[in-house]
Amino acid sequence: MFNAQCLKIIIMEKIYISESGPEVSAAIYGFWRFTTSALATQKKVEEIVNYNLELGINTFDHSNNYADGNIEELFGKVIALGSINREDIIISTKAGIRNFSDKKNKGVYYDLSPKHLTKSVDESLKRLRTDYIDIFLLEHYDPLYHVEETASALLQLLRSGKIKHIGVSNFNVFQHRLLASHLSQPIITNHIELNLLQTKAIDDGRLDFIKEQRSKPMAFAPLAGGRILSGKDKQALKVRKTLAEIGKKHSSNVEQVAVAWLYKLGALPIIGSPDKKRIKNAASAYSIDLSREEWYQLYNASK
Repeated sequence: MFNAQCLKIIIMEKIYISESGPEVSAAIYGFWRFTTSALATQKKVEEIVNYNLELGINTFDHSNNYADGNIEELFGKVIALGSINREDIIISTKAGIRNFSDKKNKGVYYDLSPKHLTKSVDESLKRLRTDYIDIFLLEHYDPLYHVEETASALLQLLRSGKIKHIGVSNFNVFQHRLLASHLSQPIITNHIELNLLQTKAIDDGRLDFIKEQRSKPMAFAPLAGGRILSGKDKQALKVRKTLAEIGKKHSSNVEQVAVAWLYKLGALPIIGSPDKKRIKNAASAYSIDLSREEWYQLYNASK
């Protein structure tokens, strides 16, 4: 059990995602879990958007791949209601992952061609009912793309005002650096998996490179897809036990401490749960100040 006061939080702080990027909320809300008919409704999306705004979370992460663009469309309808000022929110969306046209071929392929990215931006703008996307991310590295042509298309999208900033997702250091070398505008973030059960971004240099660019990573799956809360494997059990022990010192629960570990690292956790209590847990974690010893106790437990 934990103290109920831990759910009382201050309004989420706004921070700059990079030296040249926009001011975003310290936690970001992502819609990748909105895949069922019960969640993919305008009423539910509106409810979740308004709840996040009440907590001070004003940054929303999308992809044209989430429910085949349906979530972008529902979000756009919420914006069109007029109760939310477009200038008060930050919208990120992604493109680059595609389904095979032949349904017999399972899985996906990647497409960072200028034609696909330009078309994707136009379609997302239409669905989101907005004139611009704050952060446009290339969703996955494509070994077949021509970096000079794609960089030129991205710069054209910037000049047109359709996108305000460029980001990448799931790029390693060399892939990130290659694209950056062909752009006159900086890449402001890398959208990566980072949590106590997935720390490769710390070990392989991605986090250091992001910091070298004076930016912050957008960290998806902060609870390892639920494994941190309910996983039965040895690593998950060990991490959860350590989280619970440290949580007692802060009158906080396992979920809050796991997200606080990311905040301490300088990451921007992406909250994906449609459950309000869990959204509030993740947001309230920002007020937990883990000591250096506590952070390393958790890091060591993850190993």
